[in-house]
Amino acid sequence: MKNLLMTPGPTPIPEEARFAMAKSIIHHRTDEYSEIFKELSKNLKYLFKTENPVITLTSSGTGGMEASVANLFSKGDKVVVVSVGNFGERFVKLCDIYGLEVVKLSYNWGEAAKANDLKEVLAKEEGVKGVFLTHHETSTGVLNDVKSFGEILKGTDILFVVDTISGLIANEFETDNWGVDCAVAGSQKGFMAPPGLAFVSLSEKAQKALDKSDLPKFYFSFKNTLNRLPEGQNPTTPAVNLIIATNEACKMLKKEGLENVTARHKNLKEAVAIGIKALGLEFFVKDEAVRGNTVTAVVAPEGVDGQAVNNTMRDKYGITIAGGQGAIKGKIFRLGHLGDVDRFDVLSLFSALEMTLNDLGYKGFEAGSSLKAIQKYYLR
Repeated sequence: MKNLLMTPGPTPIPEEARFAMAKSIIHHRTDEYSEIFKELSKNLKYLFKTENPVITLTSSGTGGMEASVANLFSKGDKVVVVSVGNFGERFVKLCDIYGLEVVKLSYNWGEAAKANDLKEVLAKEEGVKGVFLTHHETSTGVLNDVKSFGEILKGTDILFVVDTISGLIANEFETDNWGVDCAVAGSQKGFMAPPGLAFVSLSEKAQKALDKSDLPKFYFSFKNTLNRLPEGQNPTTPAVNLIIATNEACKMLKKEGLENVTARHKNLKEAVAIGIKALGLEFFVKDEAVRGNTVTAVVAPEGVDGQAVNNTMRDKYGITIAGGQGAIKGKIFRLGHLGDVDRFDVLSLFSALEMTLNDLGYKGFEAGSSLKAIQKYYLR
């Protein structure tokens, strides 16, 4: 049975990146490695749309999130954490662990955050040092309007930290133009690379904040990492082959063109939405305007366990999708359309989804209806 990965991360890895990772390993304290790492760092600036440095950490995206807390703030600092789902809650936990004073701005899962609400919070709260926001909330598929939040924080001393781990590349994101001081991403999402690398962009304001932070850090020290960046080196042993593979994937993305890559993901999202409607299913995120290009969350039809959809797709038909998290586990399933994915992958996805829903007793559609609707969309 062939296997297809249709999750919001990890995502399918192109052949070029896989072959690059399979080459004989090289030593990291060599000119050969330094040139590759310098090229990756330059490519990262292109993908983040920033003129500021982007550092690479050997960790998952969560390591980058934790490092942003530990490097930019001090114990007792007051911060606002905007939470619209599971990964917004992760920022809350990280800030709590490091002893920050958290003002939480929460929304129901499936809803997007509103910039005006932040404006009201800042008018009431004095001495706020940072605002944390999730760009794309992977647990629900909601896309937050980072630009509007950045406009509120423009000209202030408040640091704007954004988790764009599953948002970057697939969705529009302009680090510098939107006033983002610290943006965190991960290799296993839109970068089309294996898990294991986190990327963090740092504005001049964020770099100055590094000297004020009194929180403990060693392995994830931004200052140490920045100091070695100009020479194409890392302070400790990096994940050499992961860096080589990610650089190959970045070169592919650059060749396709970032705007074209984002447009491709938008088209994939639209095709998936058409298929969902054809099957008579319900979107978890009701507002179409805030559905991201990364993943689509679908409400499991009455009488069907969302986790059973996930398991059947994977075990019987060889297509891995994602289930619900937290309080919505078993109530939804999530269809990823991120990374090295094309229109034929979407057609395969819906072919298996129709058979899965039929196996689980959902009869609210005519066989082939989603495939027909998606093909009509592509023919247009």
